[in-house]
Amino acid sequence: MSVPTRTAARVDDVEAIPRRPVRTGLGAFALVVGLIGLPVGIGVGVMHVTKAGLSVTAAAGLLVLVCSLVLVVFGGVVLLRRLPRWWRLISVPVVLVLLQFYLLPVTPAVYATNLPPTDVGDATPADRGLAYEEIEFTTSDGVRLSGWYVPSANGAAVALLHGSGSTRSAVLDHAEVLAGNGYGVLLYDDRGHGRSDGDGMDFGWWGDLDLGAAVSYLQTRPDVLADRIGVVGMSMGGEQAVNAAATDDRILAVVAEGVEPRVPADTTPSPGPRGWVEQTVDRIVVSTAALLTDAPMPMPLRDAVTAIAPRPVLLIAGSGEVEAIRDVAAAAPSTVEMWALPDTPHTQGLADEPDQWEARVVAFLDHALAPPGS
Repeated sequence: MSVPTRTAARVDDVEAIPRRPVRTGLGAFALVVGLIGLPVGIGVGVMHVTKAGLSVTAAAGLLVLVCSLVLVVFGGVVLLRRLPRWWRLISVPVVLVLLQFYLLPVTPAVYATNLPPTDVGDATPADRGLAYEEIEFTTSDGVRLSGWYVPSANGAAVALLHGSGSTRSAVLDHAEVLAGNGYGVLLYDDRGHGRSDGDGMDFGWWGDLDLGAAVSYLQTRPDVLADRIGVVGMSMGGEQAVNAAATDDRILAVVAEGVEPRVPADTTPSPGPRGWVEQTVDRIVVSTAALLTDAPMPMPLRDAVTAIAPRPVLLIAGSGEVEAIRDVAAAAPSTVEMWALPDTPHTQGLADEPDQWEARVVAFLDHALAPPGS
């Protein structure tokens, strides 16, 4: 009669250990890590390549994306194989929920707080026949901003703000019109854009600090009267102008073209389940961005235009923006003027209607920034 050795018994014991829980746990871990990496890979890798071309950061993001896809596929397959066949049907709605309430809202938040570099390019105000100075100024939190200043001929000046993902060179045409009517014009790169320092934020949440520093700079100019300063902003720049003016009474007039909702309170949800989904997604986007940046979340635009009163605001609405901007204007009807251009693309008012844009914007600024006592 043979007697089992202790070594053989140990081998039998090891082989008796169930391997399914270990493999299931590994699959779940891979799936979670992969899901975390997907918005990073898309928001950094894909978006950086799309916006600014291939770079070290973009390549790292693409590597994260590939690894994340591998982990998601591996983890998903492992877990599906462990589920009873009829339970696998649940995977379809689970995937849809993850897409709607995780990947779609978290990805833009990742991108908004991890912007690719933007190039000012070679164009300058001199190409528009304008004399200008290369200037720098510093925000209250120590960030150096870079810009151009075109001196004032009438004692008034405006800060001219570009939109997200661009630089001061994108608003040179607007500067030409404003300077041509005597206004001093300060064009500067938002932090993290162009030649300015700091971490960029695609939602423009640093606008209060950046624009506050721009106004302080204008107040130091000998050609500008401190009580004749306004702001003209495009898209993100327009949103920054509205929000900053709500808490900075040195800004006496605001022209904002193409403003869009910044926080969930800026939108009027659609009725029924669709509206709930829209609001939930908006909240996830904003909440995720708030976790990924130190920038302060702005107040709703409706509250901002109310706080600006009695100072005047001109809102210019392009295609697809009229209803939303009308809702904002309705919050302060006595001080907010709206100019609707329903057939004009986003922030293309000057390009599509140059004569009207100049006439309306300059007339608005001339009245709002008129010398005291005039």
